Amino acid sequence: MTVLYDKVTLIGLGLIASSMGHAMKKSGLANTIVGFSQTKETRDMSLSLGFVDEITDTIEDAVSDSDLIVLSVPVGAMAAIAKIIGPKLKLGATITDVGSVKQSVIDMVAPHIPNGVHFVPGHPLAGTEQSGPTSGFPDLFKNRWCILTPLENCNKEASARLKQYWEALGANVEYMEAEHHDLVLAVTSHAPHLIAYTMVGVADDLGRVTDKEVINFSAAGFRDFTRIAASDPTMWRDVFLNNREATLEILGRFTEELFDLQRAIRRGDGDQLFEYFNRTRAIRRSIIDAGQDTEAANFGRGGVE
Repeated sequence: MTVLYDKVTLIGLGLIASSMGHAMKKSGLANTIVGFSQTKETRDMSLSLGFVDEITDTIEDAVSDSDLIVLSVPVGAMAAIAKIIGPKLKLGATITDVGSVKQSVIDMVAPHIPNGVHFVPGHPLAGTEQSGPTSGFPDLFKNRWCILTPLENCNKEASARLKQYWEALGANVEYMEAEHHDLVLAVTSHAPHLIAYTMVGVADDLGRVTDKEVINFSAAGFRDFTRIAASDPTMWRDVFLNNREATLEILGRFTEELFDLQRAIRRGDGDQLFEYFNRTRAIRRSIIDAGQDTEAANFGRGGVE
């Protein structure tokens, strides 16, 4: 595999960044991978795991002379980081992110990017409920989608190279406008996570069902909710706060649909329930047919429990 970036810096060393590091090592996409995290424990662990070549004690040193900088931190932290590293970025470098929200990231990061540095926002639609540097594995992005939302004045060569980079990591790449990305992800990711958190919270608050019963008699549907609700709370707090309008729009629509089903159950309208469930079942089948899920656990991939 051809080296696409001489030096890559990963800021934030959790699941996504560690998987990127492992995948780059496997594919030979970078000559040097530098990592930075706020805690020394995480930095040392990342170096020992081998997905970075170097770690630095300061974020300024981490981005020095780097060709690609990846912001893999909670959305709420990006503005402060961009302000610090902006003056340290070398001419011609590309900076990207992996945040689940795009318009807010653009609003926070873009003002701090100097002329001659290329900002190409991105979002790999890949992950598990695991977090931290030990959770990464090289095939995380294989056949997953990565959405890039370049700005209107973005350097086309920088955008094309980043697309090539993500494809080399195994991802399918799609270009999308930031605002549309946020609406799509509100449907496919953000609202489902909020619903999962809510359902697990309902079970926890329902005094007539004991904790032991919730654990012992968890059906597959509830176990899926708990898996989703085990995701990083800091990350998801920031996602909801920074994609409020789109998430609230989808939650409003969800509430309307839920009320319709509630009325059908109250009236005993089996035909409406069957028609609705049959339609949604077909959507599930189309997701599997598109290769975005399988019947096997963890998308059929090894490496993460």
